Amino acid sequence: MPLASDARVAVCGPASWNHLIVLDRLPEPVPHMQFALGDLHTLGGTSAGKALHLRDRAVDVTLHALLGSDDEGRRVSAALGAAGVSVEAYPSESTERHANLMTAAGERVSLYLATPSVATAETIDRAERALSEVDIAVVDLSEVGAALVRRRLAGAAGAPIWTDLHDYDGAAEFHEPFLRAADVVFMNDDATDDPWGLMQSCLDRGPRLAVCTLGARGAVALDASGERAAVDAMPVDVVDTNGAGDAFFAGFLAASLSDAGLNGCLAAGARQAVVALSSEHLHPAVVAAGGVTSALR
Repeated sequence: MPLASDARVAVCGPASWNHLIVLDRLPEPVPHMQFALGDLHTLGGTSAGKALHLRDRAVDVTLHALLGSDDEGRRVSAALGAAGVSVEAYPSESTERHANLMTAAGERVSLYLATPSVATAETIDRAERALSEVDIAVVDLSEVGAALVRRRLAGAAGAPIWTDLHDYDGAAEFHEPFLRAADVVFMNDDATDDPWGLMQSCLDRGPRLAVCTLGARGAVALDASGERAAVDAMPVDVVDTNGAGDAFFAGFLAASLSDAGLNGCLAAGARQAVVALSSEHLHPAVVAAGGVTSALR
């Protein structure tokens, strides 16, 4: 369904090519043999996930990511292109790659097999220009993102920043500039037993809105005026939990572009999370891409 808004969104951050390995339990830290339940080579990366789901909601979105001129970079580009996502690739010696050990319960250990090279000043300049030409800039946790938010805090102009702090504990030093530069912040409750207190501590440092996902218990939101909202998770037969938070973020953002209130945005996020949870990929559209292989069972 087309959106009423014609806002342009830029998403800046990680896109990777991942090997997902499904186990009945995460390995214990002792030498042993263990049989995988299945494995899958597919698109990964928090920013790639957000861009896929924003595109699904008919948002005019471009992904800005460091990609190598290697096979993995070509696979990432093909997967995104097959889903209709516009990509601005920035040069890197290699494309990010992970091996993710996972369980059906959603537990995960991510092994970084390759990381992008350090971005040049020219790359940061180019990304900053691009993010100044849109209506909303989604800046995800990354070295490039860190450089961009430091410039914003130093006085650089640009579009309002939405950022995803993931498992923020309220004190992590790396997250601090992202939080202080942001207009809207998302997080999950993995590192807190007090999501309302965590969100308020975020708002105290500048953002106008904070959202915290609670996994199977849904999500909550708090704005600077003190308005609170909550939503239950939608029923779903979970195929894979990868990218559910990014899908929720995208659904919430897309609804906000149509002037939905807090409750409406949370409900839209919950609906979009189901799309990710129902697929073994970040988004069902990824299966159309060449190079995607599946042996999950």
